[in-house]
Amino acid sequence: MHPYAAREETSRGRLYDEEPSRYRDCYARDRDRIVHSSAFRRLKHKTQVFIEHEGDYYRTRLTHSIEVAQVARTIAQALGGNADLAEAVALAHDLGHPPFGHTGEDALERLMAPYGGFDHNAQTLRIVTSLERHYAEFDGLNLTWETLEGIAKHNGPVTEAVPHALAEYNARHDLELDTHAGLEAQVAALADDVAYNSHDLHDGLRAELFSTEELSELPLLHDCFAATDARYPGLNLYRRRHEALRRFFGILVEDVIAQAQGRLAQLRPETAMDIRRAGRPMARFSDDVWEQLQVTRGFLYRRMYRAPDVVKMRRRVTRALDFLFPFFMAHPGELPRQWRKEVAEAQGETELARIVCDYISGMTDRFALQEWKRLRKG
Repeated sequence: MHPYAAREETSRGRLYDEEPSRYRDCYARDRDRIVHSSAFRRLKHKTQVFIEHEGDYYRTRLTHSIEVAQVARTIAQALGGNADLAEAVALAHDLGHPPFGHTGEDALERLMAPYGGFDHNAQTLRIVTSLERHYAEFDGLNLTWETLEGIAKHNGPVTEAVPHALAEYNARHDLELDTHAGLEAQVAALADDVAYNSHDLHDGLRAELFSTEELSELPLLHDCFAATDARYPGLNLYRRRHEALRRFFGILVEDVIAQAQGRLAQLRPETAMDIRRAGRPMARFSDDVWEQLQVTRGFLYRRMYRAPDVVKMRRRVTRALDFLFPFFMAHPGELPRQWRKEVAEAQGETELARIVCDYISGMTDRFALQEWKRLRKG
């Protein structure tokens, strides 16, 4: 690792002191706690684009998070960063997503608007610092400062309209929200972009929302298909598109690495703090690749994220959350037993709304639909 990598000996530690592990550094320990958390397991049944039960082959939040972690490790290692920390941030980055993906987030943001709002990044922080309650000595997972910082700031500094859940935690454990995160968290954010831009093309093809021919006409992808055809003439449809899409994936990863290497060479950071205070991200796409990638993202938005069947399902699951939130607000006694102590201690409607939001946002797709069906009948 390079001098600017996060290291256990320079870590700012945990909110609650613990004895170090004999066999893992502190960031590997963070990663393992995330993998063993209840919230991580529930990602198996949470939407990426398609509702979880619509098909066995489509990505879920769990498989997406695993793919992001793989990309993050690769890029972090190439840049001399701490791969364990990059992997931990990547595995945690979507823990706060509610059921039904961004549709669920939009619904909860609207429903929580009178009570401080909802943001899935801030909810992730709330989960790992409070809502996971398995350990005898503390709530949450007691992750290192660097992992928490990465979760809070992997998309950049948070200086305006700080989400309620993030502001609440930051008031007692300063994550220095006005700076960029360390290199490893920046890498995790770019790994997220690489993963979803690649795998959403795979899933859209499998769902037959667009054709291989249409895909081959897009910037970046045109050359990927041309290179595949030149090397493997006559390749069957499925292998051809897989070969082209893995080349597309490689272009994105290699572009991020090359850009970051150039920026690091210019900055010549000697510590992780030099990267935080650089005033600009070290990990990013080149202007050319980013411009071409916007064409692909626009294509996905029109043909996949706003496809008629996807929009139809979005309306249905929005109705589910629009029912569940006011129902539990009016009938908090219907919440499971482990939530009732908090309900009894809630001071006012805003605290009750936060409890209801925590409960609903933790639901899987299938459980939310089951509860909607059950409670409407009751």
